Amino acid sequence: MKKKNPVMPVVKWAGGKRQIRNEIIHRIPKDFSIYCEPFAGGCAVLFALCPEKAVINDINNELINIYRVIRDNVDELIEDLKKHENSREYFYSLREMDRDHESYRKMNPIERASRIIYLNKTCYNGLFRVNQAGEFNTPYGNYKKPNIVNEPVLRAVSEYFNRADIRFTCLDFEEAMRNVERDSFVYLDPPYDPVSSTANFTSYDKGGFDKNEQIRLKNVCDRLNKKGIRFLLSNSATEFIINLYRDYTVEIIQAKRAVNSNPRKRGEVHEVLISNYR
Repeated sequence: MKKKNPVMPVVKWAGGKRQIRNEIIHRIPKDFSIYCEPFAGGCAVLFALCPEKAVINDINNELINIYRVIRDNVDELIEDLKKHENSREYFYSLREMDRDHESYRKMNPIERASRIIYLNKTCYNGLFRVNQAGEFNTPYGNYKKPNIVNEPVLRAVSEYFNRADIRFTCLDFEEAMRNVERDSFVYLDPPYDPVSSTANFTSYDKGGFDKNEQIRLKNVCDRLNKKGIRFLLSNSATEFIINLYRDYTVEIIQAKRAVNSNPRKRGEVHEVLISNYR
């Protein structure tokens, strides 16, 4: 269905689903009451579906704060975004704010959301990455005209958030799925299992996401399956993931990835879509 307003991701997110969105949408059933997404990220699938009722979760509190501010304070957010400068000096002064915990705590939710959106639009390749201390550490992107204030998209997303019944949570994925209702549909887009030792894009949160976490997620999927709750999961097509979900429907697809520190390694990659339904 065509939408009049540009309801689309407001931040660029490593592992975002814009490239394989149609593959995912094609596989999502129509007869569910609540859409659940425990790893929200850029919400490309949510914005493509625009369900009337959803539970959106992510462990990254900065990301969830952005969505809550867009819902509740979009006018103030737009005005705050207009104050930012596209310069190397300004970028690093704003990026370093989370190193000074006292000044960072003084920032209100609108200022925090504005900061992250600005950093996302001006950092190198739009890669949200934090170190072990949870500090944003992606370098300056040196772009001439980044679209820092995308007002039409911000307003369209805010209108959707206020029109629909959407609950935002910032929890561990297992806790977020603890009380999923039976007639819900769950789309899972966890940090991907790395295809090599140099392709690990799991630093969206200081906790990381290793193979033990992948196994814990698979156990949660097993519990969803036993309850009769349908799920669709995306991940990289590694031998580990394919073997881990061998009891489910595993489909290999191709996707184009543009977020990589090495430009030569950007391009088509194999991914999997895993489901417990036909």
